[in-house]
Amino acid sequence: MRVVPQLDTSQQSVSVTQYDAVVVGAGPYGLSTAAHLLGQGRRVAVFGKTLELWRNHMPKGMLLRSHWWATNLSDPRKQYGFERFFRESRYEKCFPVPIEVFVDYALWFQERAVPNVDETYVSSVERRGDHFLLTLEDGRKVRSASVVMATGLYYYADRSHPYTGLPAGLVSHSCDHSDFRRFKGKQVVVIGGGQSAIEFTALLHEAGATVHVVSRRPIFWLARDRANERTVFEQILAPNASIAPGWINWTLEYMPYLFYRFSQQRKDRFICNHYAAAASDWLQGRVIGKATLHEGYTVVRTEAVDGKVVDVTISDGEKVRADHVILATGYKVDINKLTMIHPSLMSEIKTDMGFPILSHWFESSVPGLYFVGLTSLRAFGPLFRFVAGCRATARRVASSVARKSPLGPE
Repeated sequence: MRVVPQLDTSQQSVSVTQYDAVVVGAGPYGLSTAAHLLGQGRRVAVFGKTLELWRNHMPKGMLLRSHWWATNLSDPRKQYGFERFFRESRYEKCFPVPIEVFVDYALWFQERAVPNVDETYVSSVERRGDHFLLTLEDGRKVRSASVVMATGLYYYADRSHPYTGLPAGLVSHSCDHSDFRRFKGKQVVVIGGGQSAIEFTALLHEAGATVHVVSRRPIFWLARDRANERTVFEQILAPNASIAPGWINWTLEYMPYLFYRFSQQRKDRFICNHYAAAASDWLQGRVIGKATLHEGYTVVRTEAVDGKVVDVTISDGEKVRADHVILATGYKVDINKLTMIHPSLMSEIKTDMGFPILSHWFESSVPGLYFVGLTSLRAFGPLFRFVAGCRATARRVASSVARKSPLGPE
């Protein structure tokens, strides 16, 4: 009888520990993929701070746009979903879901499905013949037949070139903040018109800041969510799905690999046309009349004054003297920003517009090297921008690892 391997966090510095798979990153995609690999009896290591982006780079008071049933992490036996978490915790089902509830759920999942995450960062990933050599920031080295890059969003923060000349203390990306209390009494300019920009505007106002929002397009407000009120007939016409109601979104969720089969040109056009930046309707009352909205305009000039404030010139002619500029400009995938990938390995990865070219197994041009989450967006579609894509990803990556390295007889 085979004993299912557990994550090995050996601190030995002399020997090099060998794994079947190493997962770099411990967010929703990394944890879900590791859970499926462990479920197969693989020898797996997960490196990275658990839920770091969600815990340290998203603001207190933030609410999730997705329903709780659309934000399940994935384990092979479906034992650790949000439904069970609600039954076993002090929380009640709700919409929208506070970020604190999701973080507690994800930590609950990790403790049960992936119990031994090693919170050491990976400093280098290299290819050495038929295996990968990973160096950790504490100097340890491990070898693995496969590597899953589940680094999440942080490295891809779009800090927009026009603002790079401002002093670091005067400009930041939205992912640099978890608490807005320091902006009380300050004037802040938020760049962007999507969910993050508008929710951050609400939170900044509620923290006591005066806020100007500059959005190059008019803000698109989503219709009021009616997922729990829709009639049977409405659900036939547009079934409920994790992204939003509708047959297209239902297909993306329940046939998650179909999108991969289309040409890249068609996929790019679809993503651009169908999934533009938008803000939830429940933010309107917290923003309209409480922040100054410059919709359909851009910032044409920024100039630091004595390194203490920023003069911001907007294309509508208004000039704002701000204490800080926050770039809620989203994330732009470019794997060259993943500094832990050794240059020799990076040169082997075929890319297109900064995205790795992936097989239908989420595998890059380097055998055994996988990319999941937002990095797989152009190949697999919009579902993989959301936690809802974890199950489809984890199942397929684990199947690919098993196909390449089948376990021997018991």
